[in-house]
Amino acid sequence: MLDLKPYPTMKDSGVRWLGEVPAGWDLRRNGRLFAERKETGFPDLPILEVSLKTGVRVRDFGLSERKQVMADREKYKRAASGDIAYNMMRMWQGAVGVAPTDGLVSPAYVVAQPLPGTVPGYFAYLYRTSAYMGEVNNYSHGIVADRNRLYWDEFKQIPTPYPPLDEQSAIVRFLDHADGCIRRYIRAKQKLIKLLEEQKRVIIHRAVTRGLDPKVRLKPSGVEWLGDVPEHWEVLPIKRAFVSMDYGISESATDEGTIRLLTMGNIKDGRVTIPETGGVTAVDPSLLIVAGDLLFNRTNSSELVGKVGLFRGANSAVTFASYLVRLRPPPEQEPEYLNLVLNDVSVLSIARREAIPSLHQSNLNPTRYGRLQISLPSISEQRAILQYLTAATSDLEKTVAAAHREVDLLREYRTRLIADAVTGKLDVREAAANLPAETEDSELPLAASELEEEPDVDLLDGYAELEE
Repeated sequence: MLDLKPYPTMKDSGVRWLGEVPAGWDLRRNGRLFAERKETGFPDLPILEVSLKTGVRVRDFGLSERKQVMADREKYKRAASGDIAYNMMRMWQGAVGVAPTDGLVSPAYVVAQPLPGTVPGYFAYLYRTSAYMGEVNNYSHGIVADRNRLYWDEFKQIPTPYPPLDEQSAIVRFLDHADGCIRRYIRAKQKLIKLLEEQKRVIIHRAVTRGLDPKVRLKPSGVEWLGDVPEHWEVLPIKRAFVSMDYGISESATDEGTIRLLTMGNIKDGRVTIPETGGVTAVDPSLLIVAGDLLFNRTNSSELVGKVGLFRGANSAVTFASYLVRLRPPPEQEPEYLNLVLNDVSVLSIARREAIPSLHQSNLNPTRYGRLQISLPSISEQRAILQYLTAATSDLEKTVAAAHREVDLLREYRTRLIADAVTGKLDVREAAANLPAETEDSELPLAASELEEEPDVDLLDGYAELEE
């Protein structure tokens, strides 16, 4: 990949977003590359979905299925293997891909059948580049910008680079191979990160449940899941470790608001991040948070409800949403230590067990949460444990941070490599010809979380809205 060079001869494409293209490439509108497929009446085919992260795939209907499913499959469109399918309302975000098998897609979406001379994989890569998505947005229209729709009549008018057929195939072969290399590297790094983070959790768990003295005498806590605790530690319900437990506000953030509004997405890995823009214009001063406050997420998925974050301060006023609860520690407790205790696997697991599940989420109200028992040492011992943990986990955190940076850089490299290859900025023909024979990789396809972090969107989303 490092030896890739530009094409020897370039020409002006005549399209601003595309710039120069190889001299042997053409420019064609999508209507010359694809024909719309509008076939229905195939109820026995599997249902397909399109994802912002992984393209088109067979939909897995698990027990946790929450998305809309049409009762009458007769209305579904057929997508043949190799067809391009895209979400009309999300094409501008990259919700497009190649059907891996014959299947059914929502009638709210477009199916494009490739015409002779068209390699669908090349165009799937192209359509998901940021430059092309910007062009898609220019051709889309709707009442609100984030629901702009790209209908077939507009899609077929978009000018698109068209390499010779053999070059389309070479580009796909090269990018598939490069993508496989990137997948394996990211997997290895993510496995390393998980191992290191688990090692850190074990160190923290041992310290906050037993202290630093390996010979400390233990006593029964009286709580089955808590077990034995150091003899001199206090066993108490969570609510007694704080002076207050307060619900947040129900207002939504606006562009004009200057008081930053924290939501569940701002709590991650025990930390609270501050939104850079948006907020509310006014709030009761009692609902502003200060450094040392903790926020617990009372409403979320069953896997995330109950997570806690420590607020370490901000340059502007900050408040919090109603599905968060503020926990304000007293002076005799160390906020950083309480944050570690409440995020310890032993507390999180029992807290999530106490959460009340519903169709879309779980809820853990402050009453149920506050009566859970924890064990705490004196503030001086809390501080000693914190000092020990800082030293004991410092190298682990540095290694994890470095691994995350490598993954982020590789994601950026992948994005740039794909864009440069499909727009003719790099000549991959020789590299593709010299690739080793393809072998089956049992670890593929790539899990969605390994490449992208944006919210996922599937092919059936928006059907009801479109029908309206």
